[in-house]
Amino acid sequence: MFFKGHEGLYSIYVHANPDFNDTMPQNSVFYGRRVPSKNVTWGEPNMVQAERRLLANALLDFSNQRFVLLSESCIPLFNFKVIYNYLMNSTQTFVEAYDLPGPVGRDRYRPKMSPQIKLDQWRKGSQWFEVDRVIAVEVVSDQKYFPLFTKYCKPSCYSDEHYLPTYVNIKFRTKNSNRTLTWVDWSRGGPHPSKFMRTDVTVEFLEKLRHGTKCEYNGKSTDVCHLFARKFLTNTLDRLLRFAPKLMKFN
Repeated sequence: MFFKGHEGLYSIYVHANPDFNDTMPQNSVFYGRRVPSKNVTWGEPNMVQAERRLLANALLDFSNQRFVLLSESCIPLFNFKVIYNYLMNSTQTFVEAYDLPGPVGRDRYRPKMSPQIKLDQWRKGSQWFEVDRVIAVEVVSDQKYFPLFTKYCKPSCYSDEHYLPTYVNIKFRTKNSNRTLTWVDWSRGGPHPSKFMRTDVTVEFLEKLRHGTKCEYNGKSTDVCHLFARKFLTNTLDRLLRFAPKLMKFN
């Protein structure tokens, strides 16, 4: 429903478990979109390697200008046209990057990364990014910073929370918004954000995600700050399909 009628304006790349053998129906937007994949372990540097594989495959299509990382538990909060225009017209990229003192921020920095990466350059942020083609090319070709993360940033340092925020902070600070476009709920604490079930999905809840935050976009204040949200369980789908067409004005 989200992609219908917008063919030619997007392309999809799926990094699935290498052992996944099921086939997609030919009418699925995911049909034939899998990239060569390797096993991924939560918290390990191979999560970032998977992101780099996705970007590398997407870069082969020269018409791709904006790159968004999403998971299987993400949902769109607006229709395709709104999201497409938001991304294509933005003067900035969207990689969350902030300096966080304490055990889950600065304390994860490894001194052996110096002098290439200094403590005051170290950043933390959401894994779920949106970058332009310039940054995507630099990320997949980076041989200076990523090897340091592969060698030194292992649990309890989590590369997916630090590599891209730190890299973008060092090389592309002025063109980055320092915020993510994917809404998550960390209010319950713990290493993972909240999961949402069928009963959580209401029109009021979705409207809160769509317009409940203030931020800056192209130098002006807006309440459209998140284009996607997670983590939604599969049992939420029936209610999302019921509310989305009217709420998000799907064609």
